[in-house]
Amino acid sequence: IGEPATSFFNSFQTLMSKSFGWFVTIAINFFLITVIILAFGKYGNIRLGGENTKPEFSRTAWISMLFSAGMGIGLVYFAIAEPMYHYLNPISTSYNENDKVVYAMKTTFAHYGFHVWGIYCFVALSLAFFCFNRNKPLTLSSTVEGFIPKRYKFLTKVIDISASLATLFGLATSLGFGASQLSSGLEHLFGISSGISTQVIAIVAITTIATISIVTGLKNGVKILSQTNIILAAVIFFAVLFLGPTVKLLDFFIQSTGAYLQNIISVGTERGTFTDNSGFFKGWNMFYWAWWLSWSPFVGTFIARISKGRTIKEFVIYVIGAPSIATFIWMGVFGGLAFDLQLVQGVDVASVVKEDSSKALFVVLNGLPFSSLLSFLSILLVGTFFITSSDSGSLVVDYMATGGKLNTPVRQKIFWAATEGMIAIALLLGGGLIALQAASISTGFPLAVFLVIVAFCLNKELDKYLKEIKPPKNN
Repeated sequence: IGEPATSFFNSFQTLMSKSFGWFVTIAINFFLITVIILAFGKYGNIRLGGENTKPEFSRTAWISMLFSAGMGIGLVYFAIAEPMYHYLNPISTSYNENDKVVYAMKTTFAHYGFHVWGIYCFVALSLAFFCFNRNKPLTLSSTVEGFIPKRYKFLTKVIDISASLATLFGLATSLGFGASQLSSGLEHLFGISSGISTQVIAIVAITTIATISIVTGLKNGVKILSQTNIILAAVIFFAVLFLGPTVKLLDFFIQSTGAYLQNIISVGTERGTFTDNSGFFKGWNMFYWAWWLSWSPFVGTFIARISKGRTIKEFVIYVIGAPSIATFIWMGVFGGLAFDLQLVQGVDVASVVKEDSSKALFVVLNGLPFSSLLSFLSILLVGTFFITSSDSGSLVVDYMATGGKLNTPVRQKIFWAATEGMIAIALLLGGGLIALQAASISTGFPLAVFLVIVAFCLNKELDKYLKEIKPPKNN
């Protein structure tokens, strides 16, 4: 994988964004609206797994796992970098400083808030229902298998193989980028070179710990690490909140969240058609929608696996609500601190982001007391988030590769975890991470079409299921 592949997939992504970005924009809103209707409509009390099924995990453990797998590392990496990118590239050149900051935050929230979790929630709900209520394998093809004519059954294999490869290579790519931030943190704190050798060692360490976590199982390794993530993130968050300009950060969080909620429809449908910076805007927005769509089979499968026993209403409320609210709080505080340094204290955070976004967090933490301790804890948090992404991802690939079997041999789990790490190292050494990222993002566009079909299959099957458990009364 090299420059020709990178060029091809980037060209494909650009073509899809320009010609079919309107469809993707409609689709991500459609998924969010669909799950809300399902939750608060006649299907809301349907329980995943049947009426007498009890949840496998406590609510706290459940939320910790879905949050860690779905977006944890993105908050650490982009909480400062993304608002600064949008601040530097506002949609209109007529914006004043305050307008640019408000625009930056509401756009960032749009990329990490309700619409994103609407995609994950829809895929997870579809998989969980067909698996636990219809006794189908935990695979993407199970959501449409009953609606495909017999002569086209080969398409189910194509769907599952494509989802497996997208998940495997997408995770390997993320491991490579995660190693970049870990090595930047180590260089900042300890002076250790952030070169390729350090990044390779970081991938090996992450993969090893992730493998141990997988072997100990969902109820031990993955659950404990996910809960550790949340605790560690909470410690860092409250330290930043109380060591920084507390009142100003709380004000900024309220202002940013209000701006997002007030403009939730416009930020979810904005195409930047006649704006001063439409190229950057469309590229960035479509990048995110396609990236989250391409990750939805992985995140959706994992969330489905841990959600047996939840009602559809409870499932939708928590899967969309809990991570989104936590994201707004986290990014509101960290983004607020970054803008305070940039606009009030004269620290040029924007230039750091422009040069190397992996260093932005550590530069911002330098402006606080106990900065070395906070940087060390942040490095640990980056590591634990990537470990949980790796172990949950390896479990998902294992499910996909075995046709949806939930209990597979330990050696098979180890194989997929090790394979993921080796692919990441090979791509890092061969310079193929960017090409693979472009390839995985490109899958988001056709996946949007497929998921719209899944929505109609799910609605039809839910209606059928409801009639089975609550047959109409005789007149």
